[in-house]
Amino acid sequence: MAVETSLLRLVTCGSVDDGKSTLIGRMLYDTGNVTSDQLAALEADSKAIGTRAGELDFALLVDGLMAEREQGITIDVAYRYFTTATRKFIVADAPGHTQYTRNMVTAASSADVAILLVDARKSVLTQTRRHAFIASLMGVRQILLAVTKMDMVGFARERFDAAVQAFVPIAETLNLARLAAIPVSGVTGENVVKRGSGTPWYDGPTLLELLESAEPNDVHRASAPWRMPVQSVIRPDQNFRGFAGRLSSGAVTRGDAVRILPSGHGARIERIVTADGDLGEAIAGQSVTLTLDHDVDCSRGDVIASAEAPCEIADQFQATIIWMSETPLFPGRRYAFKLGTTNANATITEIRHRVDVETFQKQPTRQLDANAIGVCNVSLDRMIAFDAFEQNRELGGFILIDSETHETAGAGLIHFALRRSHNVHWQALEVDRKTRAAIKGQRPAILWFTGLSGAGKSTIANLVEKRLVSLGRHTVLLDGDNIRHGLNRDLGFTLADRVENIRRVAEVARLMSDAGLIVLVAFISPFRHERDMARALAAKDEFFEIFIDAPLGVAEERDPKGLYKKARAGELKNFTGIDSPYEAPLAPEIHIDTTKLSPTEATEVIVARITSAIAVRV
Repeated sequence: MAVETSLLRLVTCGSVDDGKSTLIGRMLYDTGNVTSDQLAALEADSKAIGTRAGELDFALLVDGLMAEREQGITIDVAYRYFTTATRKFIVADAPGHTQYTRNMVTAASSADVAILLVDARKSVLTQTRRHAFIASLMGVRQILLAVTKMDMVGFARERFDAAVQAFVPIAETLNLARLAAIPVSGVTGENVVKRGSGTPWYDGPTLLELLESAEPNDVHRASAPWRMPVQSVIRPDQNFRGFAGRLSSGAVTRGDAVRILPSGHGARIERIVTADGDLGEAIAGQSVTLTLDHDVDCSRGDVIASAEAPCEIADQFQATIIWMSETPLFPGRRYAFKLGTTNANATITEIRHRVDVETFQKQPTRQLDANAIGVCNVSLDRMIAFDAFEQNRELGGFILIDSETHETAGAGLIHFALRRSHNVHWQALEVDRKTRAAIKGQRPAILWFTGLSGAGKSTIANLVEKRLVSLGRHTVLLDGDNIRHGLNRDLGFTLADRVENIRRVAEVARLMSDAGLIVLVAFISPFRHERDMARALAAKDEFFEIFIDAPLGVAEERDPKGLYKKARAGELKNFTGIDSPYEAPLAPEIHIDTTKLSPTEATEVIVARITSAIAVRV
């Protein structure tokens, strides 16, 4: 049967020190997948740094990092390949510590089965629940509950039964397709590959027997509608134009009608090209180059899909997000978005709730901290083709990347497109921003003044506006304090509120620049993320970041509103420079050192710098 000879990907997971590495090492050893030189190294390492008093320490077969061996824990995901007479396996050993949640997400993202370990001495822990939940979210619907270290509890059946009973409600909540429980010992090998004498009360299959009978996700993927994310366009000469990629699901045959997404253009498959020659049919998992019966606009990031059952198209959707960055996720903050070969810019418009991994209950929140899991609404700056994650992992799973640090900040799983994505459309306007600016005799611009409280932003911005008006320019000044009396009066000074404060004013600044105005924005705007977001909203060459630079000591000495005094006394929380950070611009268009320039001098510098930028070009 195909299932018996197929490849099975599995992940071992659970809490810290539950014996994952030892279990995998024992399985490799008992299935004859340890070479003679590996065995010799294991014997030497076991004597030198092992934890088994000179006996073989099977965890050392998997824990490859020096820090892992020194601490006796798993830090990185360790992948191992092994075979039996009936099947091939790739096993990913996920670390158990909470701070390595990103590694668990990586390990589970391609797994067919999860071996969830529970220490018989400790039963189900918080991290057990977290890993079960993450595995379920990542599409792993088959969980083998391995109750480990049975040798350390005298193979007591009541310990095994207690662990199973503690986990059953979790399995029911997660609606798993398959759950099996096995009492095992990685040290003695009990019920891992062979049966042992310690558990005569257990008459079920061994762990390996369960793995050999498990059904891989490929079985379901092959029967799904076919899709191929385009990785590249192949054009060796004028006579050939093909689209290369790997089929994520289904099967395609020569002559099939296809849809190019998100554009929606139609065509038919002319050829299915591989390095070994043309094929009549390609199936999920195969890498091919497709040629079409006529030229269409198609490039990397597009999806070629079945015309009969195409992907969804949207720029807004609801998704579960697993947050992995130490910097919290806030609504309104902008991130780079990557789904398969598709790239876009994403903004979290709403965090609907977070999930308590202890109770799986939904809880309201305004931010997601490191390792938190929440359901969010996501908005993109372009339409993309996608499937719900539960239907197609490759076209339903995405990552969010911090545009400043370039770290992978979160992983997301799409549920469905939001109705507003299909029902709200851009209205075509006959009077555009160019026309509005032309009748004012100027080019629009956004002058973004940023700096500490007391640095002089409002003072200098006010002088700059007066100078521009005297030159006949059409302007508007958005001041932080004034905006908080109206548009943003519902916002406080938490990190989440500050992000939303800047998001709103950035949108207003963009609308006013569309009206042809020169918009002056005077806000502390302490975070680079939000200033970069404001810049991204502006038209090219129309955004000027103006850093009004005053050392904290100087700004605090001025303290025109008495705010620093209140912050130092603990009467004003989350005050920038005192108990909330200010991230200075790295490359502002204009840098004003207020210890060297008076407000009047700074005004002349700024006006001189922007004069050519706002002048109408003939």
